[in-house]
Amino acid sequence: MIEKINQYEDVRQLKLRSSTAMSGCGSSFGDILQERINKSGDLHFSRHAAERVNERGIEMSDAFLNDLKSAVEKARLKGAKDVVIISERGAFIVNVPNNTVVTTMSGNEMKENIFTKIDSAVLL
Repeated sequence: MIEKINQYEDVRQLKLRSSTAMSGCGSSFGDILQERINKSGDLHFSRHAAERVNERGIEMSDAFLNDLKSAVEKARLKGAKDVVIISERGAFIVNVPNNTVVTTMSGNEMKENIFTKIDSAVLL
């Protein structure tokens, strides 16, 4: 039993040393991992969002997708987590940490709607 306690203490000490070493360089493993994931730059559409794009006939050209990616990156730099990107084509709700468009609506649908659970907005 004492041997197991000593093993757990050794593991705890290793974790403490590791986290101390990481804090000395300014970034945690989680921060570095998230940064690498975010640098991939791919904007994903959830199944729900993809269905809404098709149902509503929203045109998704390469140039427009690049504009969306740029808007998401600007929001990320400002610390946004959930953003609504509003353009003449419609509104796109994006979860910034996951680079995922979670839903969309056309311009006509925006007029009577309320956007909830967002912390930022970007106008294109």
